[in-house]
Amino acid sequence: MQGRETARGDVPRRSRHDWWGVVLEAPDAGALARFYSELLGWPIDQEDPEEAAIAPEDGVAYLGFQTSPGYLPPAWPEREGAQQMQAHLDFEVSDLDAAVEHALELGARLAGYQPQNDVRVLVDPAGHLFCLYLG
Repeated sequence: MQGRETARGDVPRRSRHDWWGVVLEAPDAGALARFYSELLGWPIDQEDPEEAAIAPEDGVAYLGFQTSPGYLPPAWPEREGAQQMQAHLDFEVSDLDAAVEHALELGARLAGYQPQNDVRVLVDPAGHLFCLYLG
């Protein structure tokens, strides 16, 4: 990408300038960051009332959260006149049942519509859809 530094493996992770991420809107950025931190085992990297982020210990990707009081969760499956899903998160797992159970214990809920046998569509506490799938 023009204007972006090229990643170099010899540069310490915190000194790199090629970070990238996905940011989710939520009524409470910190609460959603804590949910995904527990779900994925990624530490909270940054948190204040307006935004938060989690990141794995290696690499330069992050999952960010931004407080948006007017956030409307998407409908699943889509319904005319309702907020449409514009993106969702996918996570590969090796034990689908155990991963689903863990997500439910943390506050996710199983979506009513499940289109595939080897994928589970879940809804996080803020209403975002995410999928757990067998690799």
